[in-house]
Amino acid sequence: MTAVNVHGALQLARRSSSSTKSFTLESQVLLADILERSRAGVLSHPEMVLDKEQQERFLAGLAELQAGVPLAYILGWQEFYGRRFEVTQDTLIPRPETEQLIEISLGVIRDLSGPRIADAGTGSGCIAITLACECTNASVIATDRSKAALAVASRNGRRHGVNGRLSLLQADLLTPLRAVFDLICANLPYIPSRRLSDPDVGTHEPNLALDGGLDGMQFTTRLIHQLPYLLSKSGVAVLEIDEGQADSLRAVAAEHLPGSAVRVEHDLAGFERMLVIERNAG
Repeated sequence: MTAVNVHGALQLARRSSSSTKSFTLESQVLLADILERSRAGVLSHPEMVLDKEQQERFLAGLAELQAGVPLAYILGWQEFYGRRFEVTQDTLIPRPETEQLIEISLGVIRDLSGPRIADAGTGSGCIAITLACECTNASVIATDRSKAALAVASRNGRRHGVNGRLSLLQADLLTPLRAVFDLICANLPYIPSRRLSDPDVGTHEPNLALDGGLDGMQFTTRLIHQLPYLLSKSGVAVLEIDEGQADSLRAVAAEHLPGSAVRVEHDLAGFERMLVIERNAG
């Protein structure tokens, strides 16, 4: 195999792609990961030569990118709230908009002594683990239906040193739990089943983490039904939702948690993104 340097590898990537900015950036991140350097470090050393194994990994990664495989699955990790989380095709890839859920949740628990947190449908564990990292006196229970996803969450918890305060449980939402919590959060599947074939939906991600049923609200509605039994008298639930679901879910929350304050937070793009339920607020 002919020796290839960074410049040549990235030239190859440009020639083999449709020359989109996203592909160019992703190929740079892929190469940086293979070379175990920062993207800036790679770009500033175009003369750096790849060995045979690095060339083969780069070519294989480019082929996967061209086939539409998300970069995070190729790398095996995704950054979330400043930390690296392992992801596999058994887990949803953490999204930047979900960091808003972290910000809202931290505002709820930051001044509490030993807050109790539950995360339903944890996937890679990015929400539960981030909250445990940011609030070092918190205890966290995280559930998921997928045993494979829980294995990934466990490895992430170990990587970030929180497994002593993180309990992982294979469960349907929070069904088996009998404790009460100061904070319940969730990024549950919320894509309506009919939209799963749309090109803007993560076709390589597990349906289990995407399919929210006929109206996309199946799991979030069921979780709200559980809140009266699991949310403390002054507890707060922070639930990620899809655009257009807020009014229906507000009505469900009002029915099952009368007297609670319910509001919707919008993401940076202006979409309804977080349903916040403050029990017995005021």
